[in-house]
Amino acid sequence: MTTSLSPGAVPDAALRDAVAAELAAIACAAGVILRGFETGTCGHHLKADGSPTSEADLAAETHIIAALRQHWPDIPVVAEETASTRPAGPLFFLVDPLDGTRDFLKGTGEYCVNIALVAQERPVAAAMAAPALRRVWSAGARAVAAEIIDGRPGPARPIAVRPVPREGMTALVSRRHGEESDETCLAGLPVGARRPASSALKFGLIAAGEADLYVRSGPTMEWDTAAGDHILTQAGGCVVGHGGRPVRYGRAQAQYLNGPFAALGDPSYADRVVLPETCPEARAARA
Repeated sequence: MTTSLSPGAVPDAALRDAVAAELAAIACAAGVILRGFETGTCGHHLKADGSPTSEADLAAETHIIAALRQHWPDIPVVAEETASTRPAGPLFFLVDPLDGTRDFLKGTGEYCVNIALVAQERPVAAAMAAPALRRVWSAGARAVAAEIIDGRPGPARPIAVRPVPREGMTALVSRRHGEESDETCLAGLPVGARRPASSALKFGLIAAGEADLYVRSGPTMEWDTAAGDHILTQAGGCVVGHGGRPVRYGRAQAQYLNGPFAALGDPSYADRVVLPETCPEARAARA
């Protein structure tokens, strides 16, 4: 049954959980579409910013937008491929139909589908599906995870972040991205190990207590992070930007571009995070 949302109201806890469950189902269904492209050819090209997009991105986004409009026709959708310049409303969806397109095209399986409902500049319900890994995370008022079974979420189980292990934090690091300021931030925290990981999967791994830290000073977009931010936050962690402030969403005037951020399983370390105010690429562009 479709849950109702009022464009001008923040949903209560029960409604947020119901919306998150529906978003998880939509994300898993989009994952079925993506998996279909894995078994054949997938046309793709580079966008103006140098990032790849593919037929799979577009097919998944078309499905997600149609499903969101069927359930909640009055709620605007901002989506990476076809609705990235749409203004955000007081209540709106952020969609990344295929986060990790490079990994998808290479067949690594480390890609995901991100959908978040945002109210008053913060996500309030979200889902993130990793179809090739058969994992889905979601959160409304509570954070849960499930196995993807036949293209749908299986039974959900609660998830929570872990205390920092005695041997130190496990930091998830991007295989392709990295900035000097990332290293500066990591140097100020008790990092005991580094683990390569791709896409927004990093948020899900930290939320599930499988890692502790992810730092990103390079540019990302709001649809890359909103779902993972909410899932991690509801699992007991946090995502902070420069000065330890929460990341805000719906900034159409900034073209939905994020600043540097750190995702932490243990929020008590947030005051030790040292991040630049803007991304290095943004500073270079202004110079």
